[in-house]
Amino acid sequence: MIIRSLLDTDLYKFTMMQVVLHHFPGAQAEYRFKCRGSEDIDLSPIAKEITKQIKVLCDLRFTAEELLYLRSLRFIKSDFVDLLELFRFNERFIQISSGPNYENGLDVVIKGPWLHTILFEIPVLAIISEAYYRHTVASPDFSAGRARLAAKIEQFKAVEEGFHFADYGTRRRFSRDWQEEVLQTLQQALPEKFVGTSNVHFARQLGLTPLGTMSHEYLQACQAVGPRLRDSQSYALNTWSREYRGDLGIALSDVYGMDAFLRDFDLFFCKLFDGVRHDSGDPFEWGDKLIAHYQKMRIDPRGKTVVFSDSLTPELAIRLFHYFKNRVGISFGIGTNLTNDLGYQILQNVIKMTRCNGQSVAKISDSPAKAMDHDPKYVDYLREVFQTPEEIPALSKKDSLS
Repeated sequence: MIIRSLLDTDLYKFTMMQVVLHHFPGAQAEYRFKCRGSEDIDLSPIAKEITKQIKVLCDLRFTAEELLYLRSLRFIKSDFVDLLELFRFNERFIQISSGPNYENGLDVVIKGPWLHTILFEIPVLAIISEAYYRHTVASPDFSAGRARLAAKIEQFKAVEEGFHFADYGTRRRFSRDWQEEVLQTLQQALPEKFVGTSNVHFARQLGLTPLGTMSHEYLQACQAVGPRLRDSQSYALNTWSREYRGDLGIALSDVYGMDAFLRDFDLFFCKLFDGVRHDSGDPFEWGDKLIAHYQKMRIDPRGKTVVFSDSLTPELAIRLFHYFKNRVGISFGIGTNLTNDLGYQILQNVIKMTRCNGQSVAKISDSPAKAMDHDPKYVDYLREVFQTPEEIPALSKKDSLS
């Protein structure tokens, strides 16, 4: 059994699901799977195991203790927990296919009511990842993983006060048990620097702070459920603020590109949201742009928080900290490099929303390699509406700065 608790997922799936319940309960969604940059990997041999594990997932229910924990989070509302008490994954909303006709030998399509499909993403990705390593790594060398983790801890210990990071690594973890060991080790070794996890199950079990706000699917869906495409980003941020009234105040910036985000992130949103999360594009340039934007709005950036979460390593996180410290509040969400660094090839698995209410939705990533253009014509239209030209990637500061 790979997934043993329905809390074994990222917090932002619950926070977005609550918004769906209260604002878009009738919306329909479609998601598709992609293994990025790993054309040589064949996932078809694990298709039967994935199907078996999803059947197990669909038998799980939230326990009374888990529901009580969710009720203890001040931004989670009572009627939403009442819904979760009745919730179960429905197997008819997910289709697993395999064979040579599919990219990487595997096709995963999730389709149904948004409210009933939104929680599939993280556990299904975790199932695929763990099933793959069970199949390809007969005897994992955990000693190598522990040595790598110990080296990271020493790097983090050497950073001065003010450096904080969290675990964002559930979806591509090597295994559930390895993620638990990593979190326990970090919790014991770095109590001042390691501040929490996106995984709600481990937050509850280990007494950590659960972290997360929104992901791309929420802003993408607003392309279909909002009043007008050009206003969809502002509509998403407004709807979020109406739901949470000051809680969960970190906005996501890279659904239409940073420049388009800043055009919508006016003085009202700058004051309303606590900060912004970076998830694609050059992080140094992105941070400089955001700081300049706050200054233009006559807001002191030092009172705001930037959260870096894109493909972070300890080295990159530490360089970003030194570059931005004393200029803006900084935090880091480190994923795969914490929960799947044992020396084996990493699966860059994603599940992305591709349609909502029957129409295409998409994001325009600031990192071309992250593009998932299920409908290229729609992406072109999105670029035109949000004035986001397709650019040739330039040399990144994270590559050029020492």
